[in-house]
Amino acid sequence: MKKLLLLAFTLALATAARAADKPLTKVTVQLDWVAEPEHGGLYQALARGFFRDEGLDVTLVPGGPNAFVMPRVATGQADIGQADSTNTLLQQAEGLPIVQFAAVFQDDPSGLLVNAGSPVRKFEDLQGKSIIARPEWAFLKFLQKKYGLTVSVVPQNFSVAAFMGNKEAIQQGYFIAEPYHIVKAGGQMPRFLSTWDAGFRAYAVLITNHKFAREHPAELKAFMRAYVRGWQDYVTGDPAPAHVALKQANSNNTDEFMKFSRQMIIDEKLVTGRGAGGGLSQVGRLDPARFTTQIKQLEDLGILPAGKLTAASVMTTEFLP
Repeated sequence: MKKLLLLAFTLALATAARAADKPLTKVTVQLDWVAEPEHGGLYQALARGFFRDEGLDVTLVPGGPNAFVMPRVATGQADIGQADSTNTLLQQAEGLPIVQFAAVFQDDPSGLLVNAGSPVRKFEDLQGKSIIARPEWAFLKFLQKKYGLTVSVVPQNFSVAAFMGNKEAIQQGYFIAEPYHIVKAGGQMPRFLSTWDAGFRAYAVLITNHKFAREHPAELKAFMRAYVRGWQDYVTGDPAPAHVALKQANSNNTDEFMKFSRQMIIDEKLVTGRGAGGGLSQVGRLDPARFTTQIKQLEDLGILPAGKLTAASVMTTEFLP
């Protein structure tokens, strides 16, 4: 009996040694923006060793205004990228060989920032107003069609200076970032008119190219196990590991800003989802029905060719844990 136990123990040690000796698979992730808490789950998974536990050596590449996430992923310069479902759909319609395979946020946190003293309190109040935004932003076209609005669009430059200098200003912004910078600069906490409240339910997503998805399904499943674990740990546990890594990646990250941004993510249930179906089990999940709805909305706006895309052709749930 002792010999059998010794043999079993020896075999277990040998198996563990082989696993430890197995080289890690390198995976490169191109972020859409500079490293901030919107990438908290990725940095938590990296800092806590969750990716390494899955046999992956993950490199996170910070982005910015000219990150070119989708072209980099499509051409294999990055294996995975973070983007938003709307612009990804438009690029997929152009033939870019990419697929959306996981959610970052259950609702894309882009929306309209409105000064606290402004009379604008609902979407209908935007009639005749000027909006600082990207002219190509699909949500603006959606609002104009849904509410019959006529608005003037002033191209934005990723600064809140124009917003701060004009109490009537309305600006495209990210729910978890710009409000902090506005308050920090001496302004009042702005109101936020969200895309989801208007019925425009876009995701923030992870994408990969068709070739990588076809050739590395096991690695993508391993990535998703660590990724989901990272986000769950970041929003419910101690975010310090991610925040230390985020500071190293972006020196502009302060403790105050990261605490604020993380809390906004938690309060609005951006990662876990709102409603009866929300919760930690929802992290990373994608709903084909929501893609069908969004495709129809973009077709109705005339910015997506009718019948060009289907949910099945643009997204997959096969890599989700």
